[in-house]
Amino acid sequence: MISREIKELSLLFEISQQLSETLDLKKVLKPILRMMADHMDMLRGTLTILNRSTGEIFIEEAYGLMPEEQAKGKYRLGEGVTGRVIDTGQPVIIPRISDEPLFLDRTGSRKNWNKEDISFICVPIKIGHEVLGALSIDRLFNEQITFEEDVRLLTIIASSISQAVHLRQLAQEELEKVREENQRLQNELRTKYGPKNIIGTSKAMLEVYDQINKVCQANTTVLILGESGVGKERVAHAIHYQSGRARGPYIAINCAALPESLIESELFGHERGAFTGATGFRKGRFEMAEKGTLFLDEIGELSLVLQSKLLRVLQEKKFERVGGNATLKADVRIIAATNSNLESLIREGKFREDLYYRLNIFPIVVPPLRDRKTDIMLLVDYFIDKYAREVGKEIVRISTPAIDLLMSYSWPGNVRELENCIERAIILSTDGVIQSYHLPPSLQRSQDSPCLEGRGAFKAMIAAYEQEIIVEELKRCRGNMAKAARALGMTERIMGLRIARYGIDPGIFK
Repeated sequence: MISREIKELSLLFEISQQLSETLDLKKVLKPILRMMADHMDMLRGTLTILNRSTGEIFIEEAYGLMPEEQAKGKYRLGEGVTGRVIDTGQPVIIPRISDEPLFLDRTGSRKNWNKEDISFICVPIKIGHEVLGALSIDRLFNEQITFEEDVRLLTIIASSISQAVHLRQLAQEELEKVREENQRLQNELRTKYGPKNIIGTSKAMLEVYDQINKVCQANTTVLILGESGVGKERVAHAIHYQSGRARGPYIAINCAALPESLIESELFGHERGAFTGATGFRKGRFEMAEKGTLFLDEIGELSLVLQSKLLRVLQEKKFERVGGNATLKADVRIIAATNSNLESLIREGKFREDLYYRLNIFPIVVPPLRDRKTDIMLLVDYFIDKYAREVGKEIVRISTPAIDLLMSYSWPGNVRELENCIERAIILSTDGVIQSYHLPPSLQRSQDSPCLEGRGAFKAMIAAYEQEIIVEELKRCRGNMAKAARALGMTERIMGLRIARYGIDPGIFK
């Protein structure tokens, strides 16, 4: 008895010393299980933790189990002996596991043993009345063993490590929340930037979707071409979030937005002291995009020196930080975009021909809005829904003259310009209707608008406003000229003259 007590005290002292150094369960648990094996003739030992969010019980650390066996040790509350101990908060003693139908041996670690020779003891790990997990051991069956003494010792050990287990439990649950949030965000990004959310059903856009679907699963470098505002980055997003790299980062850099003195550091990173102001080490975009995608917008704006360095990365998949000697590998997919004519830049000596051929493996040309007129109203509806919700307004419709202006305009700023126009119109609208006079002056002055041909800008705008107001009132009055005239505060004679001037047919509104 004295010998057992001395062994127990020695074990508890060693465990307390281990815990006094740190409460990090990952660091203390393996040594503690090894101490228990030395002092208690333990064949195997496990510590399981309950995830309160999912109800799953998993083995956090084990002694005498292979990693693949440990990975199999997952239970639900009430499932098996371990699940019952954690569910009830009461210890369980099984003298011979062969006699216990509840014993699952899910890890498979005892398959080569005579189960009549193995005893199993499992005690709960608690803080107050809350059960955090369980501590269990296997030992050889011996009729001389007093199992209650083992339960008492295991309960003391479980109480000693309970605070460390609680901290680990909280960390695991927080990690699970982060994983769930990350998955949710990944799903949101896939939805937000997938081809289904690139608006357009025109033939030109269907060809773009087909190209995206063909290239997204490859690691091929993609060059996206198109005017400013057509949505080149949206295409890059769609390629990334449908590719095998979707779980990796998507990093973008606008090559025209930074001075040449900074862009090399932005792309490749720098070491401390590499240049004035470099007070510390910094990762570049290539490192940040590891295992993911790097989007290089306005690639035609890169200097020839940086083009040379970029070419090396594309060819060798290697680079160095500014001021550094270590060669780093780059597992990064490159998607580049430009609104410049790169072939013209090559002829002018401003763009490297070899880089162009490296980038131009799979070109995608995004059409300008004037070449996809059938998509304009789809985009208008999308932007009305988006910005009406943002500003808290209900937009019920867009007037016919406003539609005419939108459809006749050439849209030099493409989709970006259209989006800005609709956002502005929603802010200006006061009655739930977008009128032509809510649109920017650039649209009003369009030479394509039939109402404005051959007139001065001011007179044309006034005429357009008057025509639209009359048309809207006739719609509300269902073509009743007299009622519309009274509502607008004019005589029926004046109303008739205006209708004749603008060629309006009231009958179509009845």
